[in-house]
Amino acid sequence: MILGEYATAEAIESMRHRLGLDRSLWEQFIGFVHNFFTHGDTGVSIVFETSSRELIAERAPVTLLLIAMTCLFAIIVSLVLATLAATHKDGLLDHMIRILPAVTLGMPIFWVGLLLILVFSVRLRWFPVGGVGEGWLGILYSLALPAITVGLSQIPSLVRSLRAQMLEVLESDFVVTLKAAGIPGRVILVKHVLRNSALPALMLLGVNIAYLMGGTLVIEQVFGLKGIGSLLFSAISNRDFPVIQGIALYCAISVVIIGFVIEVASGYLDPRTKGEQ
Repeated sequence: MILGEYATAEAIESMRHRLGLDRSLWEQFIGFVHNFFTHGDTGVSIVFETSSRELIAERAPVTLLLIAMTCLFAIIVSLVLATLAATHKDGLLDHMIRILPAVTLGMPIFWVGLLLILVFSVRLRWFPVGGVGEGWLGILYSLALPAITVGLSQIPSLVRSLRAQMLEVLESDFVVTLKAAGIPGRVILVKHVLRNSALPALMLLGVNIAYLMGGTLVIEQVFGLKGIGSLLFSAISNRDFPVIQGIALYCAISVVIIGFVIEVASGYLDPRTKGEQ
């Protein structure tokens, strides 16, 4: 594939030696593992002829910032909506909050992105159609709409989980005691109810982080962002296997790291999850 349809046998044999395909499968695997653990690399890109680690590192900042903005947006909106729904239980606002965000669950994420581009970029011109701006403000501004797009897919499940937990805490005995002691409702809600209700939603976010990363990679292609997602699609179309392997491994490592962070945060929210010393 690299050399073309009319490559000579000598050229093919030389390329096989260059790629290490003339070695045994076991030797190739040992070399791959050794190269990854010593250099953080999965091989040289077949298309770009450079280290896959360098290609991924060049694109990673955009993807990581997009994931961070998506999580921040999803958490803030979920906290607000779940709080409003729990404090207006069985009211019109509660029903609207439970129904309307769930609409996005039945829509493909790339289709939601295209709709948002048509409305907020093409018609209203509030956001750029695609690409990454210059400077920190320009970058944040250009990533806002993609972050909202991915965040919309995470909000319904987070709101449902957080609302159910808040209703359970609001009906608990210690909340009734705090109200009887004359403590203001806002203090009870923020300091006690939210902290005791956030743990299940936080764990759910940790479970969904892999799906969030997958959605981010797809949205990068929709908005024309030069992140890991666009690199992955390019590598797949060109059968650039070292780059595909590198992206898969680094995404897996990121999921493990984020899961560890979630565990630490859950220990802070609920000391009982830390276990015995």
